[in-house]
Amino acid sequence: MAGTRRAPRLRKLRNQGGVPVKIGAGATAPGCGFQPAPANCHKKEKQLGSAAIVVESVRKSYGSIQALDGVDLIIEEGTVFGLLGPNGAGKTTLVRVLTTLLKPDSGRAVVLGCDTVRDAVALRSRIGLAGQYAAVDQTLTGYENLEMVGRLYNLGASEARRRADDLLERIDLAEAAHRPVRTYSGGMQRRLDLAAGLVGRPEVLVMDEPTTGLDPRSRLELWKIMEEMVTEGATLLLTTQYLEEADRLASRVAVIDAGRLISEGTPDELKSQMHGDVLEMTIAEAGEVERAAEILGRHGRSLEMDRAAQQVRMTVAGTSQALSALRDIDESGVGISDLQLRHPSLDDVFLALTGRTAESGDGEADPQRDSGRRGIWSIMPGGRRGGRGR
Repeated sequence: MAGTRRAPRLRKLRNQGGVPVKIGAGATAPGCGFQPAPANCHKKEKQLGSAAIVVESVRKSYGSIQALDGVDLIIEEGTVFGLLGPNGAGKTTLVRVLTTLLKPDSGRAVVLGCDTVRDAVALRSRIGLAGQYAAVDQTLTGYENLEMVGRLYNLGASEARRRADDLLERIDLAEAAHRPVRTYSGGMQRRLDLAAGLVGRPEVLVMDEPTTGLDPRSRLELWKIMEEMVTEGATLLLTTQYLEEADRLASRVAVIDAGRLISEGTPDELKSQMHGDVLEMTIAEAGEVERAAEILGRHGRSLEMDRAAQQVRMTVAGTSQALSALRDIDESGVGISDLQLRHPSLDDVFLALTGRTAESGDGEADPQRDSGRRGIWSIMPGGRRGGRGR
C-alpha cells in the first residue's frame, strides 16, 4: 500500500514545523475550544454568538495597490456566504487572510473564535481550503492522495484509510480511486481537491472560485457536495465569478470591488435594488445599436450597451414602460433579432453596482498568489504554511 511505502516521508513531514494537531471528534489542539482556550480568544468567542467569521476593518496593500480597504463582514454558522467580485477585487486576498496565510496590515479577522494571526496554528486544525486550482499529486492515485492528507493531519493509518474510502464514495470517484490522478479529467481532479479539504472534517470551508473552468455537469456535481456539507452543519465561504452559483447556493452574498464591500444581503434583497424588470434586446444590425440605445434611453434607467454582442439592456418599471419603449423601437425601423423581459439576476445587480461583469478586471497584485494553487496544502496543521513544491 502507498501508506506503508511512504510512511518514513509522512513521519518526517508530520514532525516538521511545530505542534502536531489532530482533526475531528475527540481531537486536541492548542486554544480555540479543543483545549481550554487562551482568555482573550475565549472572550472573543463568547462575543461572536452564532457568527463563524467576523472581519473588522481589515486592510491589506501590496505596494501602491490597496487590495483590501477596510473590509467588515459577519458570516453566520451553518450557512453559505457568497463573495462576489471581478478579478482583482480583493477576493483571494481576503481568503488568504481568513485562512491564516496572510497577515492584514490593520484590522483583524476572527474565525470560530480564533484570531487568524494570534491563534493561527489552532485555527488551521478547524478549517479547510479549496483553492482556484486542483492541488493534488498527479503521480499518486486518488486514494493515495487522500490517505496522505489524512496522515499529514496526524490521523492514524486505519482512520486515514477509512476517511479516504468514505470521501471517494461521496464525491463519486470510488471506481477511479486506484487510478493515477494524471488520468483524471479536470472535473474529477477538482472534486478530489475538494475531498482533500474535507479530510479534516472542517467546521469552516473556504472555497476560492472552486468551479472556475469546469463544465456544467462537473459544476453541478460540486454544487451538490457543497449543499450536503451545509446540511451537515458546516459553514462555507464561497468566492465566485459565476453569479448563478451564488444565487443557488448562498443564503447571503456580498459584492466586493476595489477592496471594499459595496453591497451585502440575500440574493433577493440585492435583486430588489434594481427596482424593476430588465428589458434586454439584441439588435439585428451592428450599425443600429447606438441608435437603439438612444431611443431606449428615453424610457428606462440603468441603460447598458454591448456593441460586440449587439445588445442593449435597461431597467423598466413594468410592462407598460417596456411596451412603450418597444413601440418607439418599432416605429424607428430598428430591427430586433431577440427580446427578453425578465426579473433581474445577480448578474444585472453586479453590473449595476460595479459597472463591469464578474469576469472582467485584472488579477490581484499579490506576490504570493501561487498559494491559491495549493489548496489544503497551504494550511496543514502543525504550523506548516507553504504546501508542496511545484
